[in-house]
Amino acid sequence: MNVWHFSLLMAVFSFIASASPQQDQALFKQHYEKLFPQLSLNDYADGIYALDEIARGSWQTIEEFPPYELAIEQGETLFNTPFKNDKHYSDCLPNKGLAISHLYPLWDRTQNKVITLALAINQCRKKNNEAPLPYQKGEIAQLLAHIAFTSRGKLIDIKIPESAPLALAAYEQGKQYYYQRRGQLNFSCSSCHVQNAGKKIRADLLSPSLGHTSNWPTYRLKWGEIGTLHHRIIGCHKQIRAEIPTAQSDALRHLEYFLSFMSNGIPFNGPSTRK
Repeated sequence: MNVWHFSLLMAVFSFIASASPQQDQALFKQHYEKLFPQLSLNDYADGIYALDEIARGSWQTIEEFPPYELAIEQGETLFNTPFKNDKHYSDCLPNKGLAISHLYPLWDRTQNKVITLALAINQCRKKNNEAPLPYQKGEIAQLLAHIAFTSRGKLIDIKIPESAPLALAAYEQGKQYYYQRRGQLNFSCSSCHVQNAGKKIRADLLSPSLGHTSNWPTYRLKWGEIGTLHHRIIGCHKQIRAEIPTAQSDALRHLEYFLSFMSNGIPFNGPSTRK
């Protein structure tokens, strides 16, 4: 990292305590623009494959017959299967539940909290007297895959209402969580994905945080199945030997809110395949 990049990074860290979300976002993107000048904003939707040409070739070959196709089909079947009361997911999700992944998480003024799409799905189920689905994999990931597929190409567009102080507080909590060190290895999210983005950890390149929420749910070759964003974040906590948060807890929903806002303007391209 050259002197300019280091200075910008220090500016990010010193500024995060007082910056507005829009200022955070501008500095965040500016850091990556200088670090990876060859990339456009759209490129970040491809994660580490935007940086690793060899891995990108293999990934593109896999994407010709993607392993998540079955999950999309299963999700569509689940989505169109009526509840016991003959209602559907389309009856309680915006836009009938289609092409909405890029708008989540969102701030719900009625509930006064951050609502992720996974949480919205389970709230819809509860409203229709159905049992909630586990949040890390399985049917929830299949439903998210179907909805994500209908959302492809839409630009991430997360709102933090200026007239909702609690929304800003949730965003700030997500930002604090992102930069806070934790676990036996004393890492933060930013340790890997801001400070060391593009560098190797063992045999793998560390991906930039921009676009981290654009490709979910994801079929990870390591998992052998499709899983949710919170499943992956929990895996990160395990790797640094930190206390394991609960999927869809306030902490992880607020973290997703912060990360998604940082990625505004990046095309949504889930579901996807990752190593």
